[in-house]
Order: sequence, then structure tokens, then C-alpha cells
Amino acid sequence: MMKNIVVLGSTGSIGTQTLEVLDRFPDSFQVIGLAAGSSLQKLAAQVNKYRPKIVSVGTDDDIPRFRSLIPSDIEIVSGVQGMSEIARMAGTDVVVTSITGTLGLLPTIEAINAGKDIALANKETLVAAGEIVMKLAQQKGVSILPVDSEHSAIFQCLNGEERSRVSRIILTASGGPFRDWSPSRLRSVTVADALKHPNWSMGRKITVDSATMMNKGLEVIEARWLFDVELQDIDVLIHPQSIVHSMVEFTDGSVLAQMGLPDMKLPIQYALTYPERPESGFPKLDLAAVGQLSFTAPRPEIFSCLGLAYEAGRQGGTMPAVLNAANEKAVEMFLNGQIGFLDIPLLIENVMANHTPVQSPGLDDILRSDIWAREEAQSAAGKMMLKTK
Repeated sequence: MMKNIVVLGSTGSIGTQTLEVLDRFPDSFQVIGLAAGSSLQKLAAQVNKYRPKIVSVGTDDDIPRFRSLIPSDIEIVSGVQGMSEIARMAGTDVVVTSITGTLGLLPTIEAINAGKDIALANKETLVAAGEIVMKLAQQKGVSILPVDSEHSAIFQCLNGEERSRVSRIILTASGGPFRDWSPSRLRSVTVADALKHPNWSMGRKITVDSATMMNKGLEVIEARWLFDVELQDIDVLIHPQSIVHSMVEFTDGSVLAQMGLPDMKLPIQYALTYPERPESGFPKLDLAAVGQLSFTAPRPEIFSCLGLAYEAGRQGGTMPAVLNAANEKAVEMFLNGQIGFLDIPLLIENVMANHTPVQSPGLDDILRSDIWAREEAQSAAGKMMLKTK
């Protein structure tokens, strides 16, 4: 049966890989909506290939120029409102949310309200508003299928298992490029250093998050909501080979692990074709060639962002949204050369310290906290730079 697919964030790393997966199954999927930000030439090429009904660009100002690049019968919308319109479009079966950051929150909620299943690659949605999103999905009878390799692994390990029998979730992390560095050596990290991920090819923001291990911290909070487990029952292990994508420990002591090559296309395909497992044509895992799998605990002196994420999760309320927004702003400033690598956790900690979380927040509380945290991070960065002069 043909599934109609919408891809939000279609020009990013996950979005482009999603379209590659869809290309393998032309008789099973049809792309009816695409959305992206500023990569207009890349988006135009996608639109001309897939001929969706509607496409969303970054702003209203992009529409006139983009109109000349695509067929005249394809509708163009823009911004968060445009993405939300596409997300709730009639006839859609699955919305792939691969937008980076909390920009994906409102379109995801719109899609759920419209009864669309979600292939979730936007972890910030559950970090900022996990309780709201999961309750809404349950009310609407919507499936949220994880695309992140770690959460896909947990989802697969839990398939057919009673949740009451889960003792612990173990998220694996590559450790990024700095897992063996000393704390003092981190003072010299450049943007180029942080973007040299040893195992995965990802977007710039998520690659920096992997280097600080904030990415894993966000995944801890996401897993708490996605799988309805307590924060203290989620652990993290450094696994440099990125072959075991995550594990679940059960009450009898058994541990199930999902393994595969470090390639996002497989978890993307699983989310889109679940519960089926069609032949993918992807390279198969050869454990003899891998030779060795190793696991170590993350070093807190190197990965302080992981501890900040656990603390935000423990405080709850609007604090995870503040953590996420402060991190987004800090990473943006690092990539722009405005702050150093070690300033990222310092900035986030500063913002968190100045926030009193709203417990049981509504969506408006979360959105206000997000805006506040970005402004507070900008202000805190300015004060930090003045101190160093």
C-alpha cells in the first residue's frame, strides 16, 4: 500500500538520507510535501525530482526567487506556519521531522493533532515538550517512530516486550573526536576539530553536540519520554565502534542489544516501513571484520554537558527546554567563532542557574522559556567575553 510522506528539513543530513531511502521503494512511497530553510537550490532540485503538492521555504522573502525554480502548479508556503500547514496536510500518512532544534516543535504538534504518524528525528521536540507531545500522541492514536539510531535500537529491543520488565536503558555514544583527550587539551579545540566526527556524517550543529556529548544528554531526556522510563534508569556508555546502537536490560538480568553499521539509512528505513523489514540493499554488518567491541563510562571532566542534561531532566518542567535553547545558542556562537569550545558548557550552566523552572508547563510556557534562554545565553556570553579582556 502506497504511503504519502512529508519530509520537514529535507535538505539536511537526515532529510536527504530519508529521500535516498524512499528512492529504493518507488512503489511504496510518494513524497507529497517538502520543507527546508535556506538551501533553496538544493530544495528546488528535490521539488523538481519528487513533484510534491506543496513546499515550504524559510521566509516570505524567499518565495519570489524560489517560484522561478520550480513548476508553477506547486504551492509554496514559508516559515513555521508553512511547515505546520504541510505537516497537517490531508492525505499524509507519515511526517518525517528532521528539522534541527525547537523549530520542529510546532509543526510536529500540528501533525499529531491532524492524526499523522511521526518519524521523529527531531529530538529537541521531546526534550522541550516531551510530556505534552507524548500525551497528545496517545490521545490522537498517533505512532511516534524514532529515527535516531539509538532510539530506533531501543524501540527494536522493546518490540514484543512488556515495559514493566524493563530494568534499564543503556544508550551508547561514540564519544566523538575528543573521547581520549585531556581536559587541558580541550582549551585548544577549533571548529574544524569539533566537526571531525570519527564515525558519523551529520550536520554541523549535531556534530558539535556529539563532540560535547550534549547530543547524548538530549537523547537521555528524549528516551525518558519516548519509552516512559525514569531518568535514573537510563545510562550512557562510550562505544567507539558505533556498532551497538543501544541496549535494554530487563528485570531478569538479560540485556538485548541492536547492532548495525554506523549508517542512518537503516533506522530511517525501519521507521518508514515498520513493522515490515524489506530488503534494503545496504551493506551488512561483518563482526569478524569489526573484530572488537569496547565500552567505557563517559568521563565527566571531559563531557560536562552530559551532566547538565541529567540535571535539567531531574529538575524537569521548563528546565530541559532552557537547556536545549541555551545549547543551541552556544553552539551557534561557537560555530561563528564568538566563543570557545569550553565556553559551551559554561554558558549553558550559567543560563540554567538563572532559570526557575515552571513545573507542569503548557506549550506557551515552553516557548517563552525557549526565547528567554536564547536571550540569556547571548547576554551571558557578552559578560563572559568582558571578563576575559
